[in-house]
Amino acid sequence: MLEMPQGQQAFAIVDRIYEASFAAELWPEVLAAAGAISRSANGAIFVVSDHSPVRAITETHLQPLLDEFMKRDTWRFSESVKRMCAAQPASFVRVDNFITCEEIERDPVRKSATAFGIGPHLCTAIPMPGGELVLFVFQRWLKDGSYDQAAIDLLNGLRPHVARAGLVAGRLGLERARTAVSILREIGLPAAIMSGSGRVLTANPLFEGMADVFLPTAHGGMAIADQTANALFQQAIAQNRDNRVVRSIPVAAIKGRPALVIQLLPLRRAAHDIFSGADVLVVATTVGTGATVPSPNVLSGLFDLTPAEARLAVELASGHSVQEAAMEIGIAVKSARTYLERIFRKTETSRQSELVALLKSAWSFS
Repeated sequence: MLEMPQGQQAFAIVDRIYEASFAAELWPEVLAAAGAISRSANGAIFVVSDHSPVRAITETHLQPLLDEFMKRDTWRFSESVKRMCAAQPASFVRVDNFITCEEIERDPVRKSATAFGIGPHLCTAIPMPGGELVLFVFQRWLKDGSYDQAAIDLLNGLRPHVARAGLVAGRLGLERARTAVSILREIGLPAAIMSGSGRVLTANPLFEGMADVFLPTAHGGMAIADQTANALFQQAIAQNRDNRVVRSIPVAAIKGRPALVIQLLPLRRAAHDIFSGADVLVVATTVGTGATVPSPNVLSGLFDLTPAEARLAVELASGHSVQEAAMEIGIAVKSARTYLERIFRKTETSRQSELVALLKSAWSFS
């Protein structure tokens, strides 16, 4: 039997990622599949929060070892863990690039991994609106050598999806929510479920309490009060193909309410069954206030920009030209134009003026 090409394998994994965000027992399969295409020995998810113990899940055969390791609490003294939590890399990065050889040698996490024949680590961090930090970590056997750029690119192609799925997984505590009602309650954020055509099927009280943001329309549909955000929302619903709509939509702040991000997540496989055939989960999260231009971290979280792309986007949103922005962040104008093309694709914009308007709408104008 011929093996499926890596690109097709990655595409197939996307469905499983959104399924696992609601059916946590499937995360080990997703991690194993992502590990297979990146030649990883294993993968794991960690949810770090100031309000609850660190939660972690990995591939099934390694879960007992991970549970035991987390109980020992030695991971708290790991320099690599501290660096990743502090750096919060907006793409998968080689962890060894953030720590010295001496730190690696005395790091309890790396010592434990080396004892099992594990060497190089990749990590990305996804900050959540509620303060949680979701870390995705992949590791290779020592015998397989360092991660090449092709493997990193494959995982980065999955990152936008694990970021959105992490929003739900982090809130549900890496445990399965058995019913739509329990999910909408436990997620702790304004949320609603919709059909693929845009009809609202049910919503939680937090969502229903946002009548100034979400407006009912004919035939059970929904609109967003902010015109710019609503245009993006209606476009996403209209362009939905095979119930695969995925979108992050910023909503500008108004007096008395901070800026929001509306996330649209597809309900796939088991999640589709949990929600009795519904197709889309809509979740509203607060961005925050305090500046007229979003920070690079916020833009990375909203639109899955790399750190370099996010820095360029901030400079453009501040009113700089491409040439000025390139000079400000110390890159060639040619590189800046390449980054800008990527930003256009990720934000689904086509002109710099349109991009700037979208970026600024993600923050407070008060």
